[in-house]
Amino acid sequence: MSVRDLSWLASGKQGIPKSSLYLRLLIPPLLAVIFFLICILILPQDKILILGGLMLAYYVPPAGKESIIPIGIGLGIPWWLMAITVTLLDVITSLFMIMNFVLMLRVPKLGPWIEKTTTTGREFMAEHPWMARWRIPGVAFFVMLPLQGTGGVGATVVGLMAGLTPGEILFAVAVGAAIESLVFALGSELIWRLIMTNLVLGIGVFIGVIIAIILIYIHINRQMAGKNRQGKEEF
Repeated sequence: MSVRDLSWLASGKQGIPKSSLYLRLLIPPLLAVIFFLICILILPQDKILILGGLMLAYYVPPAGKESIIPIGIGLGIPWWLMAITVTLLDVITSLFMIMNFVLMLRVPKLGPWIEKTTTTGREFMAEHPWMARWRIPGVAFFVMLPLQGTGGVGATVVGLMAGLTPGEILFAVAVGAAIESLVFALGSELIWRLIMTNLVLGIGVFIGVIIAIILIYIHINRQMAGKNRQGKEEF
């Protein structure tokens, strides 16, 4: 399966019906608000304020699962709720992008960033053609990569280029985000418990995990940069 060109989306960005504009913009955030209200029934007041702050902070770069989830667990949010929260935020972000992809191209700074993400996603898929062939598993794997831009926004772009339907994109994002969130949540929970019982050992394990994540991040970035340089030299 070839990578789809998304230029056809941009060509129709003048034809968004005003009648559906507010629904497109409001439905995804409304889902996040409903989830937050449900959490009020689960958490005490001081913890629900922490959860709300973390939900907002998740959308502020360079925050990600690797930072938001451990912080939330350390501040008393149950590991399973942190995993569900971050997974849901990725799915809601993907839904917002699917419903408003054309509209977001008009937003100053955000539009050029999305176009840049589209170019990066196309290059990534060109270097990894199996991702388009694997479709849902490929996009789910993309979500799990420890790189900036592989969350709901980047995965939606990659899913559209892979020819996935909106439902397939949301399912792929949910699977990838759930797996990654569970890994970080369970790992963070174990490390925090270890710190409580053995401070030195716990801190040592924590530092080791951070170093491992950084090395993986550097390795993947170097591989991608090397392939980009090789492609330019061949060109």
